[in-house]
Amino acid sequence: MSTNRSDALVFFGATGDLAYKKIFPALLAMVRRGRLDVPVIGVARSGWDLDRFRSHAHDSISEHGEMDDEAFAKFASLLQYIDGDYTDVATFEAIGNALGECRRPAHYLAIPPALFGTVVEQLAKTGCTREGRVIVEKPFGRDLDSAHRLNQILLHAYPEQRIFRIDHYLGKRPVHNMVFFRFANAFLESFWNHKYIESVQITMAEDFGIKGRGAFYDTVGTVRDVIQNHLFQVLANLAMEPPARLDSESMRDEKVKVLKSVAPIDVKNIVRGQFRGYQQENGVARGSTTETFAALRLDINSWRWTGVPFYIRAGKLLPVTCTEALIRLRKPPKIFPRAACDSNYFRFRIGPDTSLALGVTVMDADDKMTGEQTELLASRRPGAGEPDAYERVLGDAMVGDRTLFAREDYVEEAWRIVDPVIQAGMQVQSYEPGTWGPAEVDRIVAPACGWMTPRV
Repeated sequence: MSTNRSDALVFFGATGDLAYKKIFPALLAMVRRGRLDVPVIGVARSGWDLDRFRSHAHDSISEHGEMDDEAFAKFASLLQYIDGDYTDVATFEAIGNALGECRRPAHYLAIPPALFGTVVEQLAKTGCTREGRVIVEKPFGRDLDSAHRLNQILLHAYPEQRIFRIDHYLGKRPVHNMVFFRFANAFLESFWNHKYIESVQITMAEDFGIKGRGAFYDTVGTVRDVIQNHLFQVLANLAMEPPARLDSESMRDEKVKVLKSVAPIDVKNIVRGQFRGYQQENGVARGSTTETFAALRLDINSWRWTGVPFYIRAGKLLPVTCTEALIRLRKPPKIFPRAACDSNYFRFRIGPDTSLALGVTVMDADDKMTGEQTELLASRRPGAGEPDAYERVLGDAMVGDRTLFAREDYVEEAWRIVDPVIQAGMQVQSYEPGTWGPAEVDRIVAPACGWMTPRV
């Protein structure tokens, strides 16, 4: 076993919804691939025993994963369960006893953010931190101030190199592939700068609502839930400079540089929306001003990107489910006639399918030299057995690879950018389900030739 590899996984929130839908299937897949063969200690306050916990894990994998009886038998043999309150020192003494001779435990906090500080302080107080790691689920704070306070609590118990802040979005292969594709293909670099790029659009559209999570979503909203973390990661992957080396710190250094070059969002450059009917959802406060849609403009003040506006939009109950980044190129000299907004573009599709596309102008069908737009498309669907996002990030955390995890300075820079919007308490504009957000978007926050609607 590698001396850097975690020798136990302590799993807080082991009876929760995230565990049931995502984590148990990911852990079984890790067992099947030989990436997990250490004790897995579930911790929760549910009044359960080990038999019920194992049965719960089996039900989870049967419903949300791919059951493998042989792999599950091995997984079940690794499982332990501790029932207890996170504020009770006895719970953490029991964890210490369960760890036994393990010296490098990974403590995974799949719990509400309000409990992060309590659990980490208890781990430190009872000596459970040992030489191990802490893996923290998002959201990491609610604003810049709370993120800073949480970082201080974590850094009191663990050095930064042993803190793994999960954004499962980075575990998606297409997101990570953006960086590889950019720097492994020389032709892209020839136009990947302000001389040739007119604007960048990043869209994360969902055609569904909040799926019964009203009580949670009403405390978060679109800016906190996906823009500050998921879509800023996409932004950083698109805009970063090539790293000096391929180690995790060099990669993360370049991403932080991108965010440092972004000014805080001007409230004049954002539209917040709320779909009609949101306030009738269970758990949502009447008169709520939580946004279910946001569209904004950012500028990256660096040599490569000066003068190139970056537009981001995300929302619920939009016409399609699709996440993509579209890089619109500047128009060539107008030798041949064409429509005013016909220009080349490059598109990264992240989901639900994975594709790369180049938008080009070709001869029109009638040979009248007016031209028409078409796409050169390369598409790929995930292969059978390909690791999912949680399997990838949990596996990397267990072996100490920090590449796909946010560093302290990255998290605080991301909150710095969105903090003015969070603190301003801006009005939300209503929009009809099945539309692309409030009408104000096209007037206030739109690229010169408008938003490009994803083709699905």
